[in-house]
Amino acid sequence: MPHLAVNVDHVATIRQARLAAEPDPVTAAALAEVSGAAAIIVHLREDRRHIQDRDVEILRRTVKTRLHLEMAATQEMGGIARRILPDLVCLVPEKRRELTTEGGLDVAGQEGALTAFIVPLAAAGIEVSLFIDPDPAQIAAAARTGAGYVELHTGTYAEAKTPAARQIEFDRLLAALDQARGLGLLVNMGHGLDYANIMAFARVSGVNEYSIGHAIVARAVITGFPEAVSRMADIVSGFVS
Repeated sequence: MPHLAVNVDHVATIRQARLAAEPDPVTAAALAEVSGAAAIIVHLREDRRHIQDRDVEILRRTVKTRLHLEMAATQEMGGIARRILPDLVCLVPEKRRELTTEGGLDVAGQEGALTAFIVPLAAAGIEVSLFIDPDPAQIAAAARTGAGYVELHTGTYAEAKTPAARQIEFDRLLAALDQARGLGLLVNMGHGLDYANIMAFARVSGVNEYSIGHAIVARAVITGFPEAVSRMADIVSGFVS
């Protein structure tokens, strides 16, 4: 069965709104793990708007499952990754003004630079994923960079306004999944997935991991972190492998 990876960025977003000590994403990560998460995700942004360096350092010492670090492909972030040694780095595009990540990396347009960036990460024993749109050219380029994974951007599917539009995006994701696996890549999916729209993937085979953050944190505000994570973990555990 696929795994559930829980992104705790928005626990830190709440904390940083008051520049306070709580709520602590480290505590949230521990609760997520005991409630069924198979991995913890944090995005260390260049502007440090939510997750802080301190969070990543403590999480590396305390996470019992897998620690996944989302980051831009910059010299600073590469150095942090090689020092912290997360289990997986997911390279994402990053804009200062965006509310959240908007679309996937242009791997086809940056193939040489990304290939060079991945080399020292792989040498340090870090697995690498590329966050990309379900586009054939991007998938083909990703397979040539040396990355072992892609994370398919599900945001367009999640934000589709009509059933017909959503079906088109769902079919694009399925085609991308088949292409990526055919090229030897492991496939994760994430962005905008929630307790309702994820159900379309219940009979989709070949997905390694679903990355979910905002929906879980939003539910946790009402029901608590253990319930929010365990409910999503129960859903994903029922999917085909």
